[in-house]
Amino acid sequence: MSSILVLLAHPAPASFVAALAKHYVQGAQRAGATVELIDVTTLQFDPVLRGGYRTPMPDEPDLARVRQAVNDAAHVVWIFPTWWVGLPAVLKGLIDRLLLPGQAFVFEGGPLPRGLLTGRSTRYITTMDSPRFWYWLTHRRAMAASFARGTLRFVGFGPVRSTLLYSVRKMSAARRATWLAKLEQLGQTDAQQAKSRHRPV
Repeated sequence: MSSILVLLAHPAPASFVAALAKHYVQGAQRAGATVELIDVTTLQFDPVLRGGYRTPMPDEPDLARVRQAVNDAAHVVWIFPTWWVGLPAVLKGLIDRLLLPGQAFVFEGGPLPRGLLTGRSTRYITTMDSPRFWYWLTHRRAMAASFARGTLRFVGFGPVRSTLLYSVRKMSAARRATWLAKLEQLGQTDAQQAKSRHRPV
């Protein structure tokens, strides 16, 4: 594995989320990482897992590209807005098609599966309009349960780290600029950590 993969899932190219991704990539590249940024919203694939797990679907070329990028990556980053306390539909569709039994996890007779994507660290970065106290008390850190534990750790990613930006709708321009700088530093830090854990990135 020799790269960092950044998966951006926001439909607006000029969005704050897209700017966060751009600055993260710049920081990782400054640390010497080879970074691939994929805008999930531009991919051409069927997001519906038709037939469930019983009827295998062939990968479309874009999906095959993402699958190979995940397999090659030392560190995978997911950057997206939190909508309805969950993932944007396009990202959920990608995960449904991508993280398949036999490719991302396998049951071997026990009650729990063995994740097949071990050896890769990951981070999800998400924005939300909710204030921090509302997300923690009312939504009970839903993303940590469903995405971090229920998805990423389930298939073997580790460590799983998160960066959450709250109250984005009311965030000032100065505060947004501060966050962009933080994301650049975060990209640099993640690249350095990935480099220490794996072959040079």
